[in-house]
Amino acid sequence: MPVGTAFHDRTFALCQSLNYREWSGYYTVSSYEVHHEHEYNAIRNAAALIDISPLYKYMVEGKDATKLVNRVITRDINKVKPGQVIYCCWCDEQGHVIDDGTITRLDENKYRWTAADPSLRWFRQNGLNMDVQISDISEQVAALALQGPTSGKLLKSVAEADVSKTDIANLKYFRVTSGKIAGVTVDISRTGYTGDLGYEIWIPMNTGQEAVKVWDALMEKGRQFDIHAAGMLALDVARVEAGLLLIEVDYISSKKALIPEQKYSPYELGFGKMVHLDKENFVGKTALVQQNKAQQQKSGVARQLVGLEMDWVEIEERYEKFGLTPAAPSQASRVHVPVYLGSKQVGKATTTTWSPLLKKMIALASIDTAHAQPGTKLQMEITIEAVRQRVAATVGKLPFFNPERKTKTPV
Repeated sequence: MPVGTAFHDRTFALCQSLNYREWSGYYTVSSYEVHHEHEYNAIRNAAALIDISPLYKYMVEGKDATKLVNRVITRDINKVKPGQVIYCCWCDEQGHVIDDGTITRLDENKYRWTAADPSLRWFRQNGLNMDVQISDISEQVAALALQGPTSGKLLKSVAEADVSKTDIANLKYFRVTSGKIAGVTVDISRTGYTGDLGYEIWIPMNTGQEAVKVWDALMEKGRQFDIHAAGMLALDVARVEAGLLLIEVDYISSKKALIPEQKYSPYELGFGKMVHLDKENFVGKTALVQQNKAQQQKSGVARQLVGLEMDWVEIEERYEKFGLTPAAPSQASRVHVPVYLGSKQVGKATTTTWSPLLKKMIALASIDTAHAQPGTKLQMEITIEAVRQRVAATVGKLPFFNPERKTKTPV
């Protein structure tokens, strides 16, 4: 049975819809109101506070900590300085993606690692005979995502950075600093899962009350910045607009795959830039070298992750034939649907949503490489009154939405 996070008393009081889901053993709010539009608008136009405590979190430290991290991930951790955060993936011996997440280099040989799936056993297996300590700190660290255009100004007004650390106003994209909020010591990273300006706040849970103090301070001060608590439904729409993948939805971990087609290379997921083949040996390197050669010599890997934009006028026409008025979906759909070129299926859409900002139906999709070039006209399946229909969909570049404020100095 799920349990509440450190913020459950606060989120439960705000959750008018009682619309919850389970995330890694915790109760998580899907939508605070009956519809998530106000929460989504907070992400894109103001400030949104999201409880991300259910993330799996690990501390890696010791003499060989850097050696272990470099052995597991595809990126070169030696290029990362203390105070930096990276997004990365890690693979099995066959070069198929196991998971993706962030790694924060807190010190020369100290890292905080986040993952969507449990990863402690895999990390420890690869750390055998190394002088390294790997701790699961998932229950010892609460986490909040503060996202949106006014998040920087809000955080600057409420957080006190350590004298020796970077202040909030000058915190660069994918960097971390430390300080205090409401007297509670926290780490603050300029990261997020919305593709917008945003921060993530990491709170050691010495007592549950300390985490609540941070929540209360942000919500109280955030009134003047139009802050809203936001749930998973709003986050789902935002992350699709940002072209960000969700494991077990847009791809399957190679550990859980039942057939070869369910295993994905980093090059098939748009992770190619995160594969540093020139670094020392790491898990899956031999296979990834071969994949890279095949990609350079031929048309590339078999499939590519792309964005699709559906033809809304055509969708309207399909509904009119049934005498129905088309309505934009109320939430993102994680149901996989076929994508065609003529009579041939050339891929599948993995997450589909209406983008309130772009005023378009968009989708993340895995498409055969031969048909994955931007501008390619395809057809995507929709169902109306239990009758399958095909509507035009155009391949586009990811991300759909990438504002300058995400990476620029916000204040």
